[in-house]
Amino acid sequence: MPSTDSIRFVSRLTRDTLALILAGGRGSRLKHLTLWRAKPATPFGGKFRIIDFPLSNCMNSGIRRICVLTQYKAHSLLLHVQHGWGFLRGEFGEFVELLPAQQRVQETAWYQGTADAVYQNLDIIRDHDPKYVLVLAGDHIYKMDYGPMVAYHVESGADMTVGCIEVPVEQAREFGVMTSDAEGRVVEFLEKPAHPTPVPGKPDVALASMGIYVFNRAFLFDQLIQDADRRSSSHDFGKDIIPSVLKEYRVMTYPFRDVQTGRQGYWRDVGTVDAFWEANMELVSVSPELNLYDKEWPIWTHQAQLPPAKFVFDDEDRRGMAVDSMVSGGCIISGAYLRRSLLFSNVLVHSYSRIEDTVVLPDVEIGRHCRIRRAVLDRACIVPPGTVIGEDPGKDAERYYVTEGGVVLVTPEMLGQEIHRVR
Repeated sequence: MPSTDSIRFVSRLTRDTLALILAGGRGSRLKHLTLWRAKPATPFGGKFRIIDFPLSNCMNSGIRRICVLTQYKAHSLLLHVQHGWGFLRGEFGEFVELLPAQQRVQETAWYQGTADAVYQNLDIIRDHDPKYVLVLAGDHIYKMDYGPMVAYHVESGADMTVGCIEVPVEQAREFGVMTSDAEGRVVEFLEKPAHPTPVPGKPDVALASMGIYVFNRAFLFDQLIQDADRRSSSHDFGKDIIPSVLKEYRVMTYPFRDVQTGRQGYWRDVGTVDAFWEANMELVSVSPELNLYDKEWPIWTHQAQLPPAKFVFDDEDRRGMAVDSMVSGGCIISGAYLRRSLLFSNVLVHSYSRIEDTVVLPDVEIGRHCRIRRAVLDRACIVPPGTVIGEDPGKDAERYYVTEGGVVLVTPEMLGQEIHRVR
């Protein structure tokens, strides 16, 4: 166990840390799932939104001064944060503050990149007067204690520290990829390289950025101001800030490890429909890598007051049941069969239907005699009786979106339902 002195050291550091969660991106690779919502507002895991994971990590890490930066179609995200994260006590210096794009620097300028989003809020950050600034992506699924990372940043004398994981080389093209020396200092950083550099001695993996950065406040301010003056810059941390500071400043890597096992921690970028479906499907396995039942590290969220899930009818051809599945509150499984599926709240599945390997978002109604497999049904879909999805890729592609992995994404619009409601 860590000593009392080390715990106090970390707790002092977290009290002096301001977290900035960058939650303004659309996440275009999620296709129609982000047509009406920002990626961080996308439902995940039966009852959560993606934004709940970095927010919960901050809470559980003792970092309770948090700013959430929003931009793209943020209304459902704003509502969720307001409803679910308003329990902190301002008189104790705790808050979750929403910072929508406000054209604070120029009247015509929205957030141009991740670094510009922070730059446009420098006056607010100054008012909070932190010693350290923790910058987080708002669109990843993981559980992580940020306290040890901030402590490592301070103890190593870093100007900036980058959280990192090892990923297969073929997947590394979607990330910022870095090379570090024996000390852990970053010597090269390339954003989404065509040919990622493998980890020395590990030709199959590359060291990828998690989009988690710890900065000394003065260093961050200086670099953002300088970057804002560069006309050639895209004002992005990965593309511009990090590569520009490697020679003159101390930028360190922080490998993300599970405290108990020492192995690389669970982390998912659910940036595509296939990745989103797969990460949700992992949760219905017997012992998923992401433990949502962990009392030591709970994931907090806003949830409506709903009745328990109900399963009705017990006839041979009309039995309400679920196998290897997760079913949230407010659901009614009326004489239907679920297998390896995940249902969010308020889902109604009518009799004689069979749902397999499917993620069903809130407020969906599935009619009688439907057969649905390997699909994602977006919020508020009303699936007509007799609908078949996931058996004929050609027919599915005529009406729905079919991924490279064969997962079928269905939205209300694809079913002819113009619902015009907050997602």
